[in-house]
Amino acid sequence: MHKNKLHNLETLKNRRKQLRSEMTPAEAFLWTRLSNGKLDGRKFRRQHSIGNYVVDFYCPSEKLSIELDGMPHFTEEGIEKDKKRTEYLASLRIKEIRFENAEVFEMTDEVLAKIKACFKKV
Repeated sequence: MHKNKLHNLETLKNRRKQLRSEMTPAEAFLWTRLSNGKLDGRKFRRQHSIGNYVVDFYCPSEKLSIELDGMPHFTEEGIEKDKKRTEYLASLRIKEIRFENAEVFEMTDEVLAKIKACFKKV
């Protein structure tokens, strides 16, 4: 697959748009901390597609994907889907970190610190 054809495939454009307009409360809350370079000047994209997957947040400069997990992720099917997504992203050398929705609200500083810890040291 050509590199330019890997991100934000046209076939997923409507899905990405829908997900952005229907962000979960945890996604909306974290986005206020990540948008406009608020976290160490890093640019994040929300509801960004990589291959056939749409990740909650993606930082291109760090090749970092952030996933927020709500109830659907804790089912057997959700766990299996997440495992496949993680393996796919890893095959592209994209690091994925996951947080439960509650963590975003209850431990915001710790979540942001864990994200920053993934940044390459400059």
